[in-house]
Order: sequence, then structure tokens, then C-alpha cells
Amino acid sequence: MEAYTHSVYLDNDLCTGCTNCLKQCPTGAIRVRDGKAHINGKFCIDCGKCIKVCTHHAKLSTFDSLNIINDYEYTVALPAPALFGQFNNLEDVNIVLTALILMGFDAVYEVGSAAELVSEQTRSYVKAHPEQWPLISTACPTVVRLIRVLFPNLIEHLLPIKAPIELAAEIARRKAVEKTGLPPEKIGIIFISPCPSKVSYVRNPLGVDQSAVDGVVAIRDVYKQILPYMKQAENDPMELSDTGKIGIGWSISGGESGGLLSDSYLAADGITNVQKVLEDLEDQKFETLEFIELNACTGGCVGGVLNVENPYVAKTKIKRLRKYMTVAGNHLEDVPVENLFWTHEVEYEPVFRLGTNMLESFAMLNTVERLTAKFPGLDCGACGSPSCKALAEDIVRGDAEETDCIYIMKQQLNQMYHDMEANIKSKKS
Repeated sequence: MEAYTHSVYLDNDLCTGCTNCLKQCPTGAIRVRDGKAHINGKFCIDCGKCIKVCTHHAKLSTFDSLNIINDYEYTVALPAPALFGQFNNLEDVNIVLTALILMGFDAVYEVGSAAELVSEQTRSYVKAHPEQWPLISTACPTVVRLIRVLFPNLIEHLLPIKAPIELAAEIARRKAVEKTGLPPEKIGIIFISPCPSKVSYVRNPLGVDQSAVDGVVAIRDVYKQILPYMKQAENDPMELSDTGKIGIGWSISGGESGGLLSDSYLAADGITNVQKVLEDLEDQKFETLEFIELNACTGGCVGGVLNVENPYVAKTKIKRLRKYMTVAGNHLEDVPVENLFWTHEVEYEPVFRLGTNMLESFAMLNTVERLTAKFPGLDCGACGSPSCKALAEDIVRGDAEETDCIYIMKQQLNQMYHDMEANIKSKKS
């Protein structure tokens, strides 16, 4: 199992050791030890939930500086559709795209354009593969990793089509090579991201050996720089956009499903809701559905922590922007169908397995159950683990002790006191 490179990290200097993140992490990847939080990379899915809830801003995400455009002879911006939901009174996405050129990018290619290609191919694939129903969207890297580490039985339901970010990067590079004659390595493909999950994707690509994306910058950083250039672009924007309602709609929950032109789907957003859907799917509650769209962020990609606008406000802006657009501005004629699919399958990552083999795992699970029964079952987090069961697992792994539970410690101290008291009385008598 290859090491996974994460984008979410902790600033120890800012961490106060509170348990806000501990209780909110969907996979129980965080522990508080010695007065500081610690993120277990094996369990982390880079959802960014800890970044949102940390009142001390100690949880952060890595991404590239905008200076990355200076590292290449020719750069192409890949704006995520969520970018267009950050601006007030935006009526023409060409204003934003033109402003990106004025900022210093040599070209732009909308991820929404690639999303429309993915939607078109998904419609065909879903109809042709009823044996995999319901198929699960693979556009959100956090959701795919969650399935890989916690729901291995659902891997066979994953849609084996490249995410729009990857397809957009491949198309953008091909177009740039054709236009400039430069070798591919001198062309920088830079994604403008709403979330840390996409940063992790580029470092740990899904279904392909290596991502075609060269760098990832945050929407919030672009937002700070782009506003004055948008003022310049308002008077005479270039006609750069070829995305319609479907492509722009991918930025909000239900947008991808809407592109399927079918009612046999489920769309859920927010990591807690996503987990519930996956649990129900494992229990075979959705056998009649054709497609399931899951977004780790509330509201969809507009809810990513690298955005600036409130996700609900951004969602409204996206809906207003789509109102007068054509249904789709991009089609599959110029892209070979085989280029849209994964080149290899994703695999189960048994990061939560306790033992190295089945026999050892069963023995350790028995110990976990015995220890859990000893604890009060309050899941208070005072021990530094998110739940009593998690503490028991940490003890079995050798990362904690029973006395980390304050109730066990209190029992032991009381017992010591009574033993001492009894000992004193026996000596006096």
C-alpha cells in the first residue's frame, strides 16, 4: 500500500489542544495527546472538516502560490465552476475568464467544460451497466477515499470515468501544445480549487498513474487578486467560455446528477450525510437507483474551505448565473471516448485493520470489545480519543493506556485511597 500524501495539516503553535476537531472528524483521524492535536494520516480523508471547526485556525491546507505561473513558459488556468459563485452580480463568466488572462495566465480551460463531457459519457455508461447500479460518482476525491478505507464493498460501484479536473488538464495541455508548439513539460496546467481534496487528488491521482495537473491554487487567493482585473474586463470581455448549465451546475449539490437527464438518482452533500448514504447503500437500500452523487462539502464544491463566499449564497449565485445559459456548451466529438476512462482500478486500503492477518485481527478485536466494556461509554473525548471504542483501539495499537480514561483513573485512585485507608486501620488495630 503506497503512502498517501495529504493536504490538510496542523500548525502546532496555534493548536491549544481543545477537542473541537476531535469530535468532528468523520473518520476519527485526530487525537489529542500532550496538549496538542495530532492527525493520523492513515485515517485522514482530507475533507477539511477540521479546518472549518477549528476556532484557533490551527488546521490548514497546503496549496501552491500564484507565483507558480512563473515556473512555466506557458500557463493554463483551470477554474473550477465554484469560482463563478464567489462574485456579486456576475452575469457573464467571460468576465472572470478574461480577468484570469489579465492576471498573467496565457490561456484558460473551464473544468465545467470537461464536466459536460463526463456527464455525456456517464449517461451512456450508466445505461450500459445496470449490473453496477447504483453507480457512485468519483468526482469528489474525499468521497472516493472514504469508500476505499471504510466501505470496500462499494468499490465495485465506483464510476470508472476520470474526474473533470483530470480530463480538463489533459485537454488543456493538448490544446496548448498544438497552439504553442512547446514541449508538454514547459506548459503549466494550474487548477483553481475550492477545497483541499483536489490538492490531495493531484498528489494521489485516482484511476491514472500521474495527474496532468501541475499545480493547485486556492480560490480565495485568486479572489484577492482578480477583482481589479474583472473591472478591466467588464467593458470588453473575450469570448472564452464554452460551458453551459450542466458544466456550471457541477459546483452545487445535485448539479452532476442533473446532467444525467434522469430522475433515478440520489444527491447528498456534507460528509456526515455522505457517510449515512454509504452505510445505507451497504445495507442495499438503494438497489433501484441508477446513480448516486456525493459531495463531501456542504452545498457541493461551493462549500469547500478554500472558497470565500458563504456556500448557500454561492449556490444561489450559481443558480442565477445558469438561468440564461444553454444546456451544454461542450460535446464529445473531439475527445476519444477511451480517453475518458480510468487506466487502472482503485483498490481497498485497509488502514483501519488492527492486525496483520485474520487471526491476529480477531484477537485484537476481542480485546477492543473487552476494553470498551470497561469504559463508561460517554464518548467524552477527555482521554484524547474521539470515543471509548477509539481509545480501546488505540490501547490495542500501543498508542494509549487505560488510565488515559479519567473515569478509569478515578476508579484506580479511589481504590488506592481505600487500600491505603484499610492498611492504616489494620496497622492501628
